[in-house]
Amino acid sequence: MNQPRHFLSLLDLSASEITDLLTRATELKRLQHQHQEHRTLKNRVLAMLFEKSSTRTRVSFEAGMNQLGGSALFLSPRDIQLGRGEPIEDTARVLSGMVDMIMVRTFEHENITRLARYASVPVINGLTDREHPCQLLADLQTWFEHRGDIQGITVAYIGDGNNMCHSWIHAARLLGFRLNIACPEDYDPDAAILQMAGKNVLIIRDLMEAAEGAHLLVTDVWASMGQEGEQSSRAAVFKPYQINADTMKVADKDALFMHCLPAHRGEEVTADVIDGPQSVVWEEAENRLHSQKALMEFLLLSH
Repeated sequence: MNQPRHFLSLLDLSASEITDLLTRATELKRLQHQHQEHRTLKNRVLAMLFEKSSTRTRVSFEAGMNQLGGSALFLSPRDIQLGRGEPIEDTARVLSGMVDMIMVRTFEHENITRLARYASVPVINGLTDREHPCQLLADLQTWFEHRGDIQGITVAYIGDGNNMCHSWIHAARLLGFRLNIACPEDYDPDAAILQMAGKNVLIIRDLMEAAEGAHLLVTDVWASMGQEGEQSSRAAVFKPYQINADTMKVADKDALFMHCLPAHRGEEVTADVIDGPQSVVWEEAENRLHSQKALMEFLLLSH
């Protein structure tokens, strides 16, 4: 039996595979908007393991499998406890005998790598504290649909050097664009991930310097899930890193704004930016559905 193809990191795909996958995602989006059936995963079953809750991740995967002709099982922390009620390795083996694919949204990245090691079906990273590769597929699809090739442009990522930042670093490494990261000291992305990216990625402490001439501005909440106790201290540290009208003025005149959502208006971004004409956050959110459908097809049908 062939080893399954997993998607734990954006680095699990090549640049050409990403491009092909996103071309398919846009095609699936067209079919959906035209109410044309595209039931390529008929009778396939996706198990969705959630240790972290989410609106977009659950709805996009569940709706996506339904639109592709398959079905999805939602397993909450009450239903399954990764590595606590049962060893992760045993969970992987049991689920592999019952479903065609497993999506996991969890805290520790090690949990999903252990699950994938023992699973005989594809495993998808719906989010870990280290990476959020499914969100990057949606972000890239949104850029491609609005502006075309991303190679050679400048992206400014503003905020915490978190899982979103790590996946943007991987994207810059794979697809050849410049990534300016504006973050406070002590909130840098992982040093090993940063080092692998090479010259394409720069840490720039000053927000306006990082945003100057950028074609795309991206941010995330200042305190992610599990960091609620740090909310007030982080708010003080990150206050100089808010994207607002002044930030957009120093970016390229046709710059786009993205946010993985949920957003805190008045914190990491002002309402006039996220609700303004340069924001593509709603298409970005919808594209979670279409890019993940293309991903699931790729993992199940291409190998």
